[in-house]
Amino acid sequence: MRPAATGSARPRAARRAGTAVVLALALLGTATGCSTGGSAEQDSSAREQGGAPYREGTLRVLASSELADMQPVLDRAEKATGVKVKLTWSGTLDAAEQVASGKADGAYDAVWLSSNDYLRLRPEAAGKLANETPVMSSPVAVGVKPQALARLGWKPEEVTWSAVHEAVAAGRLTYGMTDPVRSNSGFSALVSVASALSGAQAALTDADVGAAAPRLKEFFAGQKLTSGSSGWLASAYARRGDVDALVNYESVLLSANRDAKAGLTVVRPRDGVVTARYPLTLLTSAPPGARESGRALTEWLRGTEAQRAITEQTFRRPVAPGVAPAAGLDAQVRRELPFPGSRSVADGLLASYENELRRPSRTVYVLDTSGSMGEEDRIGRLKAALTELTGTGSSGTGQRFRDREEVTLLPFGDKVKEVLTHVVEPGDPGAALDAIRGDVQGLEPAGGTAVYASLKAAYRHLGQGGSDAFTSIVLMTDGRSGDRAQDFDAFYGTLSEEQRRTPVFAVLFGDSDRKELTHITELTGGRLFDATDGKDSLNGAFEEIRGYQ
Repeated sequence: MRPAATGSARPRAARRAGTAVVLALALLGTATGCSTGGSAEQDSSAREQGGAPYREGTLRVLASSELADMQPVLDRAEKATGVKVKLTWSGTLDAAEQVASGKADGAYDAVWLSSNDYLRLRPEAAGKLANETPVMSSPVAVGVKPQALARLGWKPEEVTWSAVHEAVAAGRLTYGMTDPVRSNSGFSALVSVASALSGAQAALTDADVGAAAPRLKEFFAGQKLTSGSSGWLASAYARRGDVDALVNYESVLLSANRDAKAGLTVVRPRDGVVTARYPLTLLTSAPPGARESGRALTEWLRGTEAQRAITEQTFRRPVAPGVAPAAGLDAQVRRELPFPGSRSVADGLLASYENELRRPSRTVYVLDTSGSMGEEDRIGRLKAALTELTGTGSSGTGQRFRDREEVTLLPFGDKVKEVLTHVVEPGDPGAALDAIRGDVQGLEPAGGTAVYASLKAAYRHLGQGGSDAFTSIVLMTDGRSGDRAQDFDAFYGTLSEEQRRTPVFAVLFGDSDRKELTHITELTGGRLFDATDGKDSLNGAFEEIRGYQ
């Protein structure tokens, strides 16, 4: 499963979506030729887990999606070393699970994440990791509009996380941040804020997180944009115009200034940061040839030529002595904030963010249940994907609808058939989740395909509630609309500015019209996701969209 949008690093859901992503890329890779140099058992494992079979001279790497900007450097590395790097994108939690569970054995030769801190919290992963070598670094930072900086009277070198919190709590600063459950940058930002606001002097504990919870909730009340990827976040920020800041890696913020003319002043809070060091880490399961390729690649990446290219092209900081950081990278050292001391603390922090700290979500799923959905068991695939997405009351973080989330199913054919709304109550999530699963199982294919009329109904429904939530519309259709785009465009133009900030995330499925769906997502500031790769891709598309809700 892949996003149909282009240009930015592609996001991946932190858990189940990663499997679909890996599978799609593996099918692409195995179509290019036969494997050599690996055992039959390794080839079989690679196919089962989604990685391409081992080929001499190719390093299979499970990587953070933000590393898409390293491709030009890796192309130069291939010319210099003969090592071709095949990157498969993953979220931090999904990568940690694949390595710790052994699923990465035989499927990948190395992992390349922003940090191995979360991975190291998994004791069973210790024997899976061989050489671990930092290649570059980038601290979490806050990119602030100059006018907001002036309004707050801030001097960039003196700003602290406490000052940011105070400004947000007073209603004087708003910001965007990626989803910590599905984005490496969001997870690092969450740890940064929690560490600073808790006053922790050592590794974060449950007590630290609990003590900081009231201030953290105040802080996240100011989050007006969420996203599964840094690239889309920057685009949404530019489109809205009413958000004051972005919380992300320093390198992402500086790249947004260069590539999207974001005009942000990059602030590294004085009371400390969490820094991504991007360790290229070989797996003990890698074949001898892959381990040698990994060593050659790592050595070249830490050399002067590569380090200069990395810092100049990506704004990450070099790790090699004697190589100066790119212009715009402040050389002043900041205190490194402590990472959670155990997996339970890290997972607890994520669960608290999902279900308590962040603003709640309101989502309308506009679902094509026209007659054509009865073909090729499309309705069955839709039901299976939505059932998995819903989860149960005992599902882990990121594996079910969140507490306080309002979920609306809006199935349509010739017209809207029903509007089914449920709110996941914090004390009793199972009741709403059971009801949603029951509604999903009741979906039946019949009628035509009134896409635009159904989208109008979704916007009207969202207009009936309060605005203190992340609102979004998810459109899934397997065909071309039977009504007129012009009518929807005219309707969209009549909406209030606040209503027009609700994006439509559309899913390509079956015989749906890419041009039509692209128009809808571009008009509304959403994103197009491709679920045409195979039977599991619809699951992956819905999972991936979760990072944007």
